[in-house]
Amino acid sequence: MITRLDEIVAAAVARGKKRLAVAYGQDSHTIEAVYNAWKEGLVEATLYGDKATIEATCKELNIDPNIFNIVNESNDANCVRLAVASVAAGDADVLMKGLVSTDKYMRGILNKEAGLFPPKSVLTHVAIVELPGYHKLLTISDVAIIPAPDFKQKQKQISFLAETAKLLGIETPKIACISATEQVLPSVPSNLECAILAKMGDRGQLGNVIVDGPLSLDVALYKEVAEHKKVKGSAVAGDVDCLLFPNIESGNVFFKASTHIGGGELAAIVKGAKVPCVLTSRGDSALSKKYSIALACLAAR
Repeated sequence: MITRLDEIVAAAVARGKKRLAVAYGQDSHTIEAVYNAWKEGLVEATLYGDKATIEATCKELNIDPNIFNIVNESNDANCVRLAVASVAAGDADVLMKGLVSTDKYMRGILNKEAGLFPPKSVLTHVAIVELPGYHKLLTISDVAIIPAPDFKQKQKQISFLAETAKLLGIETPKIACISATEQVLPSVPSNLECAILAKMGDRGQLGNVIVDGPLSLDVALYKEVAEHKKVKGSAVAGDVDCLLFPNIESGNVFFKASTHIGGGELAAIVKGAKVPCVLTSRGDSALSKKYSIALACLAAR
């Protein structure tokens, strides 16, 4: 089982190089991450962006720009369109967001004419977080795309969490449906949905997973808390693999607190398109972006 983010890099390298299309890839963090991914044998990369800016950024980083295929385009939205088209045409295996804003990047993926988004699919964000205080990697959703997932979307999110956990070697992932309390309270809508999802998991309706909920975050992560709160019969509490958050606010706060306050590191992709799409914040480190590239390469067919 993969227990550290650097092990994802090694596993992806073992699968062979993937072709990476980077939309508006002209900032230092993105170029450094792509360069490191290239150096480790993860990718061959095409950067869509202003060629002069890319070359100047490479010079600042002491990187030879000739290792990249550069498509000169100064408009960020056009860079997204061109990068998406290359992936949809089969000329690249993985899509990556550069300096462009998330809304423009997502519009490019969702564009029906581009052919990257299957009909009736669900796009969701899945991240893997390595926390110093937890004994294994945590796979979480959704911190960036769906503001308030409905019940059907949550079922799909569970399947994407399971798919991602299986990339780490976890055949039967333990998934916690997070709410404000581990008690089933009819007055809290997310509580009821968590309870229903847990029962669906018990009956095999969600695939080869173990689902429990509602669980508060502390109960999901720490067995001693679950014991102190007298939460009985949970195979998930204290040994959770995946966290399903009730909304984007709770997921995003956990995600950013884990990395900026808790000293964690991350990898993040978009699931639901025809290929894995790297989606990190423009402020994320080059290391986070390299790990995200590796995760996308590991997930690519």
